Amino acid sequence: MKAISPALQSHLDEGTTTLSWCWRISRADGVALGFTDHDRPLAFDGTTFEPESGFAASEIRAGSDLAVDAQDATGVLTSDRITETDILDGRWDNAAVELWRVNWADTGQRVLLRRGAVGQIRRGRMAFVAEVRSLAHVLGQTVGRTFQAGCDAALGDARCGIDLENAIYKGAGVVANLLRDRAFMASGLSSFDAGWFTSGTLTWTSGANAGRMTEVLAHGLDGSITTLTLLEAPVRSIAGGDAFTIRAGCDKRIETCSAKFANTANFRGFPSIPGQDAVLRYASQDGSHEGNVL
Repeated sequence: MKAISPALQSHLDEGTTTLSWCWRISRADGVALGFTDHDRPLAFDGTTFEPESGFAASEIRAGSDLAVDAQDATGVLTSDRITETDILDGRWDNAAVELWRVNWADTGQRVLLRRGAVGQIRRGRMAFVAEVRSLAHVLGQTVGRTFQAGCDAALGDARCGIDLENAIYKGAGVVANLLRDRAFMASGLSSFDAGWFTSGTLTWTSGANAGRMTEVLAHGLDGSITTLTLLEAPVRSIAGGDAFTIRAGCDKRIETCSAKFANTANFRGFPSIPGQDAVLRYASQDGSHEGNVL
């Protein structure tokens, strides 16, 4: 049940209302943006809500069960605060959303109708459609450890304990020659073995992608020539001379944890767990049945 202030309730009881929708979006980078379907800016709680060019919402769907309710918000790429590159960069992914019903004649009369998060974003040539999920989507996320053979810790986090700022696991390079939109030769990394940075992360420190982080798909070494392939092509094109910082990767196997990081004491997997082969195996006269991994 929503608590409506007496002033807003009195306004609603009048029959003729001056109401508008306001959305406040708080991105993971700390930027808070406001949008409204009213024809002039509105302001409250330290946020200015931009008119017209922000969002236009679909109907609100809500149920009494724990299913994830959703609402679509359509925006035109005319606001200088909503850019296609920011959408591609993922800056809007999982951003916190507040939906307000506001009396635009007196913004002190308002009620918070729902909270949620930005889900899937579909892009068109001149517009985008963002799915706004209810807080029930959090209930579908995995909580706690996962019972699996591979490690479920993130390399470098508190559970893992590896210091990725150590020079052993961190390098600085420069793009020497572009091969494809996500593959290039790099200088400055010839001291690292091939595959050292596979499944690691690369952070651009200069160029058009400065400040962006991406995952490394493959790391090759042929003599003194280092080749890197990224998991996805950056939003902006890579250019020769672009500098980056790259950190080691891990394939989550206990063999890698031991040989590469000497960190088996912090391995967060169950390497002896039976695989699917144990579930699917069947009895045979000449087979072994002692439960070992095939």
